[in-house]
Amino acid sequence: MVIKVFIATQSGSTAIKKKQQDVLGFLEANKIDFKEMDIAANEDNRKWMRGNVPGEKRPQNGIPLPPQIFNDDQYCGDFDAFFNAKEDNGVYAFLGLTPPPGSKEAHQAAIIQNGEVPENDKANFGNTGENETEKDEESAHQTVEPEESVGESLSLESSPEGECVEQKAKEEEQPETEDEEEQPVTEEEEDEEPVTEDEDEVDES
Repeated sequence: MVIKVFIATQSGSTAIKKKQQDVLGFLEANKIDFKEMDIAANEDNRKWMRGNVPGEKRPQNGIPLPPQIFNDDQYCGDFDAFFNAKEDNGVYAFLGLTPPPGSKEAHQAAIIQNGEVPENDKANFGNTGENETEKDEESAHQTVEPEESVGESLSLESSPEGECVEQKAKEEEQPETEDEEEQPVTEEEEDEEPVTEDEDEVDES
């Protein structure tokens, strides 16, 4: 199968030239074999293109403008259809070709048809999964570190030094008992003097 791109090399329209360059440049960049069909220099190409574009795909004036894309004799579409397929990663399906292994389009096609992921994509997915697992483990270690610091502070509080500090604080907080308080001395007790035996005898006489 050969991709045919009908173009007009001598077109005076800047818009048409730009569209033609976009299509040809994409095909060349993706190494897709194609054949340019010039309708300006070859009248047969012009007639063939106009005769093979489906009626529902023709513009209102009935004359299709380049670029027009075919896969052999099968009509693929015009530039607008090509552009939409490129935006949706579906150019190979648009051209009627099998997408190369490992491409985004091949991955999407496998999921749609079989619900399976190609082997190449599985390998890439596995590597991605491993990277995500490593990231999760790193984040888990980071979240554990603050807990370890809390545990260290708790162990310090439960150490003998911590107990001494707590015991000292409790002793300072406890009020003094009545026995420990010194009894105040009154003035009467200070003025009273002990009576000796001699003084008692004098009073009796």
